[in-house]
Amino acid sequence: MTLPPDQDSAEARRAAPRRRRGVVRAAIVVVFALGFLCGAVGFVGFLSQLRSGELKPASKADGIVVLTGGSSRVADAIELLAAGYGRRLLISGVHPTNGVSDISRTLPDSQRLLTCCVDLDRSAVNTRSNAVETRRWAHERGFRSLIVVTSNYHMPRAIVELSYEMPDIELIPFSVIGDKWRDEPWWTSGPTLRLLLSEYVKFLAAEVRVWLAEIGIDLMPEAGDTADTRKPATASN
Repeated sequence: MTLPPDQDSAEARRAAPRRRRGVVRAAIVVVFALGFLCGAVGFVGFLSQLRSGELKPASKADGIVVLTGGSSRVADAIELLAAGYGRRLLISGVHPTNGVSDISRTLPDSQRLLTCCVDLDRSAVNTRSNAVETRRWAHERGFRSLIVVTSNYHMPRAIVELSYEMPDIELIPFSVIGDKWRDEPWWTSGPTLRLLLSEYVKFLAAEVRVWLAEIGIDLMPEAGDTADTRKPATASN
């Protein structure tokens, strides 16, 4: 049955908004799907940068810097210093109340190295300020190469920040592998998966901030990374 012209026009007017809403919903779904796909691909790329085992640096460097906050970072950095991989060690992000004596209590065999060849940075409160303080230290001492010691999941972001602050200095990563990482695959552990996802988001934020800074737009560090969450620097930090 054919509708009268006026009814046909009314039906068409009612159908037009429904079609528009359908197009908008489809576009939103496509955008979210593409965003999820890009995020998943990026996460896989991020994971591919993480080492699953500790490998000694391929070469020696002028200095060593360790970013506090993860399992056995300081102890591993001092082992590298003792083995002659660098002339001096900077421990960046030490709690303001800590001194060399606090660290030496947990590393009694390293007293001589701690006294002669270790510098403490108590100013850094996040990865960006770690990079700023490391740049000052390295430039003051005329260093042209550094071994960077931090946890494997933190290394990609640390290299982004350090490379931006010190494009003239060669960076040699030394990734520290925590016990939890060794004991079980990351995808079977909820806390480890959440840690990796959080670090991936921070890594992306650091890359965006650095890119913007390179074109003249300097942003403050992300809010979630500016709080002073430093722990006392011991062999297990």
